[in-house]
Amino acid sequence: MSIFRGCGTAMVTPFLSDETLDEVTLRKLVRRQIEAGIHFLVPCGTTGESPTLSLEEHLRVVEITVEEAKGKVPVLAGAGGYWTTDVIDLAQRIEALGVDGILSVTPYYNKPTQEGLYQHYKAIAGAIHVPIVLYSVMGRTGVNIEPATLRRLAEIDNIVGVKEASGNIAQMAHICSTMPEGFDVLSGDDAITIALAALGGKGIISVASNEIPAEMAQLAQLCLDGNFAAARALQKLWLALMEVNFVESNPGPVKAAMASMGLMEPVWRLPLVGPQPAAAARIEKVLTEAGLI
Repeated sequence: MSIFRGCGTAMVTPFLSDETLDEVTLRKLVRRQIEAGIHFLVPCGTTGESPTLSLEEHLRVVEITVEEAKGKVPVLAGAGGYWTTDVIDLAQRIEALGVDGILSVTPYYNKPTQEGLYQHYKAIAGAIHVPIVLYSVMGRTGVNIEPATLRRLAEIDNIVGVKEASGNIAQMAHICSTMPEGFDVLSGDDAITIALAALGGKGIISVASNEIPAEMAQLAQLCLDGNFAAARALQKLWLALMEVNFVESNPGPVKAAMASMGLMEPVWRLPLVGPQPAAAARIEKVLTEAGLI
């Protein structure tokens, strides 16, 4: 069975007021996740503001996460980009830190063809030994991993799954019904965790679990257990939070929420900024009604 099932938290990256990495808070956040029963951790993804991290910072975030996880939960670290050679170098460096797998977003900006995507991921897979989960999020990268390409990639031994954030439920259904046994499809959107699980998905890489790790881990486990009635009841309680996390570009809202919860400083790196007043008011309202502040 894959170790990347259930709920994995797309970890935020905390910064100090001078925008340097807040290592103390990062360690606290990782420990909080593990104590809450999260299934795996995903540092240095989109929610971790990875495009704004230097190579040294990227590696340090992963290193700290691995140190704190101490084998208690798997670590699936982000390693993506638009130049394959550069991604391979990053993935090899991260592998050397002792991660359990790599999450690799599709190349953005240069928009490769489907054959280009296949060759990109094939080259990465051939350069490292740990499992790779692909990340398809056309809304951010401008390119979609089409089901036929995904089937080709699933034939590569250490490509073990996909974080599907295309927003296309029909595509997700097609993928779930045609991928080989053991290839896991994970949701990239908290709000459709249940829907994807009903189609055969195996979990979620979550933003909301930064705020509510125990509840999102429970939701994912209920889905894996086939208890959809209980999962629906739990989602109803937290749907407003899942939605307000995207009232502006992620991770603007979730970091603002976590700051209000006393978990971190409200600091982003440009071009990201904190939520505008109307959005901030909505976030505070949801947090208050949920009993989180």
